[in-house]
Amino acid sequence: MPEEILNGNKTILVVDDEPDIRLVLQARLEAAGYNVETAATGLEALNRIRTQPPDLVILDLMLPGMDGFAVCALLKRDQRFSRIPIIILTARSQTQDRKTGTDLGADAYLTKPFQSKDLLEKISQLLTIRANAEKEDASSGK
Repeated sequence: MPEEILNGNKTILVVDDEPDIRLVLQARLEAAGYNVETAATGLEALNRIRTQPPDLVILDLMLPGMDGFAVCALLKRDQRFSRIPIIILTARSQTQDRKTGTDLGADAYLTKPFQSKDLLEKISQLLTIRANAEKEDASSGK
């Protein structure tokens, strides 16, 4: 089955304050068949997620106002949104930043510059894990 058919109903929210990064990610993800929404700030991302939760979030750490760590923590602490996979995609490559992201519940941590192939593989992996967990919940009556 072509990748576009598999991905066509999945929405990814890209959160990055750099317009060029948002555009590049949006173009690459749409080419892979995903629906893409974008946000330039942490607050804008939270508002979008609260009104229309995406299937996955790609989140930069260095955002104006509320940083990506705060967005990740708020989403993972909220039962309505805690299962949305979050990929932190950032230029911050220090071990402590990676540990903080993981401790706050991020599902993956990738650094810029990144390979599109690696990002798409991680997205596919996380969406599959989420779909399997939802199927398991449905069959067990959760």
